[in-house]
Amino acid sequence: MKKRKNPLTVDDLLNKRLRPEEFATANATFTDTLGSMYSWAPTIQTLANTFQGQTAEVYTCEFSPSGQHIASAGAERSIYLWDTFSDGDNYGIIRAHLGAILELHWSKDGSKVFTASADKTCGVFDAQTGERLKSCKGHMSVVNSCSQSRQGPELLVSGSDDGSVKIWDLRAKNSIDSFDFQCPVTSVCFSDSSDLVFVGGANRNGIVAWDVRMKRVQFSLSGHTDTITGIRLSPDGTRLLSNALDNTLQIWDVKPSFVDNRRQMIIEGAPHGLETHLVRPAWSRDGLMAGAGAGDGAVVIWNTFTGELVHKYTAHHAGVNEVDFHPTESIVISCSSDRTLFLEAIK
Repeated sequence: MKKRKNPLTVDDLLNKRLRPEEFATANATFTDTLGSMYSWAPTIQTLANTFQGQTAEVYTCEFSPSGQHIASAGAERSIYLWDTFSDGDNYGIIRAHLGAILELHWSKDGSKVFTASADKTCGVFDAQTGERLKSCKGHMSVVNSCSQSRQGPELLVSGSDDGSVKIWDLRAKNSIDSFDFQCPVTSVCFSDSSDLVFVGGANRNGIVAWDVRMKRVQFSLSGHTDTITGIRLSPDGTRLLSNALDNTLQIWDVKPSFVDNRRQMIIEGAPHGLETHLVRPAWSRDGLMAGAGAGDGAVVIWNTFTGELVHKYTAHHAGVNEVDFHPTESIVISCSSDRTLFLEAIK
């Protein structure tokens, strides 16, 4: 792989961008080569498997909504932006925080990147220019997690070691809501309609569904026996995927209707490493598969209805901290404490 000797910074982020006419051509070519969902297109076989250039552990990565780009971040405190369909090109670096970045997400339209950082803040950045659009200040300790709303106004929820969960409206200066869970909060996400916030923590060892309007716990999901490291809502909004230091992933029914036992499945096979990092799981875009990294450098993928192992491969030389599925192609991206990202085709 060709490594960029002098990666771009926020000041010249736009210089490597395609011109509009080039972007249209690239999109047309990309669209023409796609088959059915999760098909393996011949053009993708030219992709670099390994993305190198970050100088510290990489904790988080995600495909953009279009799948054309990847954002990653970690202990280096910067957001790295990569071209998916390239030779591993890093087209921009955004100097984002004063502490490690523990989680990031693209906005729904791909125009922004949201971050949660150990510097006690969340950030909102323009993905085109690298400009900081908002700094969400109010937490008193490390912010471990953030997640954006799927519907309605653009909201961000964050969870911190200070035990608080805060909701941010990007149009307002301060948080618009805050509630305390009296234990470190390690992972958060909105429900599909944003009326609930799912909260996983370090001491509670379960997941709470907090009703934003009623300001009370609507239901709890008990079953994990150690710290929750990541939670993700399924694409259709009906199931929740959780990962924990008890070395299990669990799938939960989170539909509004009353359910006696919401736990649908316990999955094993991706044990955590000694670092006890916040390992985030992921859903495929059709909800049929779930993936997670393991402490030995492996990426493991299962069928979410049968629990059957679908794919397992060694991607890294150290623990895998997060995986993500491409929105249209049969590609998985993973990031690791070995400072790299890795692309793999799943069949």
